[in-house]
Amino acid sequence: MSDWSSLCETLKGREIVLDVTAMYVYLGTLTDWDDKFVTLETVDVHDLRDTATSRERYIVESRMHGIRPNRNRAHVRWDEIISLSAIEDVL
Repeated sequence: MSDWSSLCETLKGREIVLDVTAMYVYLGTLTDWDDKFVTLETVDVHDLRDTATSRERYIVESRMHGIRPNRNRAHVRWDEIISLSAIEDVL
């Protein structure tokens, strides 16, 4: 967790992308974290089963056109997270 925590410190208050093990992707502003959860605000929780668009295409389009939030806040469990990155790092 300490490695994650130091990464979160550098990304706090910035828009990020969370790739998770489930067929979802989370895009929003990183606001908080603890030993179990990461908290995002102004969040787009996107269910990839609802679209023909790939995960990568959806993330790239969100980078280009902006995040379209559908939640005020979301808490995501650390053990579900595969990767975490700033949205501006999306190519």
